Amino acid sequence: FCRVDPYGFERPEDFDYASYEAFFSRYLVVLTRRAIKWSKLLKGKNRIQKSLKVKRYIRKGIPNEHRALIWMIVSGAQTNMEQNPGYYHSLLEGEKNDKLVEAIKTDMNRTFPDNVKFRKTADPCLQHTLYNVLVAYGHHNKAVGYCQGMNFIAGYLILITKNEEESFWLLDALIGRILPDYYSPAMLGLKTDQEVLGELVKMKVPAVAELMERHGVMWTLVVSRWFICLFIDILPVETVLRIWDCLFYEGSKIIFRVALTLIKQHQAFILEATNFPDICDKFKQITKGTFVTECHSFMQKIFADPGSLPMATVNKLRETCREKLLSQG
Repeated sequence: FCRVDPYGFERPEDFDYASYEAFFSRYLVVLTRRAIKWSKLLKGKNRIQKSLKVKRYIRKGIPNEHRALIWMIVSGAQTNMEQNPGYYHSLLEGEKNDKLVEAIKTDMNRTFPDNVKFRKTADPCLQHTLYNVLVAYGHHNKAVGYCQGMNFIAGYLILITKNEEESFWLLDALIGRILPDYYSPAMLGLKTDQEVLGELVKMKVPAVAELMERHGVMWTLVVSRWFICLFIDILPVETVLRIWDCLFYEGSKIIFRVALTLIKQHQAFILEATNFPDICDKFKQITKGTFVTECHSFMQKIFADPGSLPMATVNKLRETCREKLLSQG
């Protein structure tokens, strides 16, 4: 058995190789079929137009060999990169903010300690690439600068694109456009979206909302890392990548779909909790096991389980939750 997965992550001691092998042999068939369809769709070009067909294809998963390209195109990162030639390198060559650089350096060794490609001994060591992407981004978007969590996201982008400049532009797409205000110093967008999730759970899984309220568990305690890290280190790599496929195309409401599916699917299990620590523990448990490993069926569930989730509903909830937070502040 391979102790290290294809992305460089070491598998934990208690990794269930048997059920993973069983899943992966089935999934490989799906991947092969998808790869053929994608090759036909792209026909050797590196351009696609957004369409219902493309959206459907993306929901069924982008093959790894096309993933970086498709993310770049559908997120708008490709266009931005082409319209700003040399911009990324100019950021790296310009004046640096010492405080920002220091903060990023501090986090370097904490980023994916379980990934062999990010070790100091690796050749090439991705820490250097990660450092460049984060420093460039901090100078590009001064309002955000650098904030914990961004290192994991940039690290994942580097593993997939294997390209420093593309990772920078994808990070810009996520932080600048796709995620509303998650990483600004006040993290208002992040706090808002956690409250929005609470409201959605009230609508879709009321018993769980009631349990949380009864025991005084704030949503931020159990789901903040889901939002900050976009499920990195919470769900298995393949599953995270499938979620990101949709996130780049369909935007931030995908995060709600995933969160609601996890909660709804494990409703009975969560409701067994009888106290505060118990609830927190249950939320850790529901992100493990075959349900989340089987990424293909999991993705089908996130579009079926939560039912309809129009962007208009999400935006309305965002408005009311943001106002509530601001009035409390």
